[in-house]
Amino acid sequence: MSDHVATASMGMLITDGHYLRPSKSTRVLAILDALTRDSGLSQFELGRKLNLSGAMVNQYLKQLQSGGLVEFLPVNGKSYRYALTDQGRQSRRRMFSDYSSETVRLYTTIKDFVLAQLGGLQDRGKKRLALFGAAETCEVVLSALRDSDFQVVVLLDNDSRKQGQIFNGYVVSAPHVLEQIDCDAVVITSFGKQAEIYEQIKPLSEKRGFQIVRF
Repeated sequence: MSDHVATASMGMLITDGHYLRPSKSTRVLAILDALTRDSGLSQFELGRKLNLSGAMVNQYLKQLQSGGLVEFLPVNGKSYRYALTDQGRQSRRRMFSDYSSETVRLYTTIKDFVLAQLGGLQDRGKKRLALFGAAETCEVVLSALRDSDFQVVVLLDNDSRKQGQIFNGYVVSAPHVLEQIDCDAVVITSFGKQAEIYEQIKPLSEKRGFQIVRF
């Protein structure tokens, strides 16, 4: 993962979720990264970019200043510019390296989970797959399948705006092509709409004899 890719999504790092909740280190890294790109950000702007309250941003900035990572440089009598010190830049590089390592380990775990879910198909020699859902989850599944014996024969999506477009080297097709193609299984690669897609293709599964895989 490149530095650019991670910093582009740094605001997402501290969006509260059900399972991956932001730690103090995550918030500190997000603030240091944001200030690296724009030291002229106000506390209000930092909070808005990073989904943090103004009080929390103020608290973190004071801690970073007292720790020698950030210095407050007056712009005028009413505002400051927040610049990273040499120690702050070193801490950001170290923290980013740690964050990248954790992200890679998590990504690898997810790919292993995907292959484990598909292990039963492979054991029965069912290797021709249709993937339903051309979004981020599909990217992970395609990455997991890259060095496997599975063959992706078609990529499907209900969104007419995606149909006919190229997604990770595959042309996105409308679901009705399942009437014509031969596949052993349809893997639902849309976590948010698994139940909806399952009900949509279940009658065709019974007619055509392919299996439906949900994660």
